[in-house]
This record gives sequence, C-alpha cells and structure tokens, in this order.
Amino acid sequence: MPLKSPDTDELLRRTSHGSAAARDQLLMRHRNRLRKLIAYHMDRRLAARIDPSDVVQDVLIEAAHKLPEYMDERPLPFYPWLRQIACDRLIELHRQHVQAQKRSVRREEPGALALPDESLAELASRLVTSATSPSQRLLRKEIQERIRAALKRLPGRDREVLEIRHLEQLSVAETAAVLGISQAAVKTRHLRALQRLQEHLGQQEEK
Repeated sequence: MPLKSPDTDELLRRTSHGSAAARDQLLMRHRNRLRKLIAYHMDRRLAARIDPSDVVQDVLIEAAHKLPEYMDERPLPFYPWLRQIACDRLIELHRQHVQAQKRSVRREEPGALALPDESLAELASRLVTSATSPSQRLLRKEIQERIRAALKRLPGRDREVLEIRHLEQLSVAETAAVLGISQAAVKTRHLRALQRLQEHLGQQEEK
C-alpha cells in the first residue's frame, strides 16, 4: 500500500523546521490549482503576450521568497494566500500589458478579477446539470447560454462567490478565507447568489 503524501499542514510544519524539500513540495502540490486559477482569470489579450505557465512560475518564486514572513504571521490558510499572490500578479500584468490608461482592472469588489468570456461560459456550464441524450444536450446548451447571460447581470459579489465555489472549486473554508467572511456567511452569500441567478433566469422566461 503506497504511503500517504504529507498534507499541507504537515509540510508547513516541516518547512518551519528548515526542510527545503518540504518547502518545495509544499509549493509544487498547489501548482495545478494555480495554473487553473490563472487560466480562468487571465485576459485573453494578456495570454497572447505572456505564457500562463510563466505566470505560475513567477507566483511560486514570489511565494517562496515571502514564505518565511508567511510562516511567522499565517494571515490566511496556505492556498488562499497563494491565490492572493496570483491574483495580484495578474492585476499587475494586466496594468502593464493591456491597459492604455492607469485605471483599476478590478471589479466593484477590491481584489476581484473579471472573468473572460470563455471562463464565464465554463462557469455557466458547471451550473447546468449533466445531460446525455441529444435532445437533453441541446436543451442543456440553451440553458447554459441563458445562465451565462444571467451571470453577467449579477452584482460582482454574487458572481464572485459563484466563481470561487463552482469554477475554482474552493472549499467553504477556503472561500471564507479569500472573502474575509465567516463560513456561515459564505453559505448565505452563495445561496443568495443562486437565488438571484434564478430570478434573472425567470425574468428571461417572462420576456
């Protein structure tokens, strides 16, 4: 039976005792999650200029540099902390390579990145139940397009919690850390976002 890999807390403990191998393993175990995050949020104009894999590598290098400070303060759980570094890096790159004017690329909530159309479509797809038959798939596609349109009408805070939970697939605890609210508040915000999404879908049917 293969040995179980050390979890994040154990790797953090070993890192705090000076293990370079544990530090490297700690950063590498979250590489795929970071790659998906960056792929979801990276503006396509920016992706045409910069390889997303290079962004991941830059984030990991920065995280390694900041890790001693993180170990002392532990301001967030480890992955939400990494995620924040990645989001800040994307915002910085967008300002450098995409924006002609020095204005914020953030949505109405500080720290949030707008989703490109392709990622918004992926989020809509994940909010639709699976279908197997040709007629079901056709209906699923139609519903997906309606959800995509409804998502664009949601307030930023509603769309953000749906992105984090359904697209990035963060846990409730991780989402709470990212948003700076309690786990109970995450559940409430998530439920309200789904309700508002349903309301927009209902308004579409009435037209």
